[in-house]
Amino acid sequence: MIRFALTCDKGHGFDAWFSSGASYDEQIEADAIVCPACGSAHVRKAPMAPAVLRGKGKTEPAESPGHRERKRTYAFLKGLKEHLKANADDVGRAFPEEARKMHYGEAEGRSIYGEASAEEAKALHEEGIPAVPLPRLPEEHN
Repeated sequence: MIRFALTCDKGHGFDAWFSSGASYDEQIEADAIVCPACGSAHVRKAPMAPAVLRGKGKTEPAESPGHRERKRTYAFLKGLKEHLKANADDVGRAFPEEARKMHYGEAEGRSIYGEASAEEAKALHEEGIPAVPLPRLPEEHN
């Protein structure tokens, strides 16, 4: 796993985790990464401060100007995911199909969440179907 500090064209900073640098590249190309503050898909990597060794084997991120904002963004995303789990239906890999059914009036509208590949997310976007990809949080990789 790799974490990148990202920024949108409006200057909002946030962190996102990716399985690899290639995964980041695929998601950027598919406009699958959006700013959690404003929804902009015009996102790029931001400079990151290196981890600094503090004491015996303990590392802490070096302070950077966007450090507090990234912490707030993380807390926001964690809260949003908890809210979704409590108030929306998990449709898993059927997410693109369910989103389309609701969009085209073939199924009753409701709050859903699930999984979609970068290609599926791009196709939903091109069809005008509102869907917001959320980054995986560090604890979701354990």
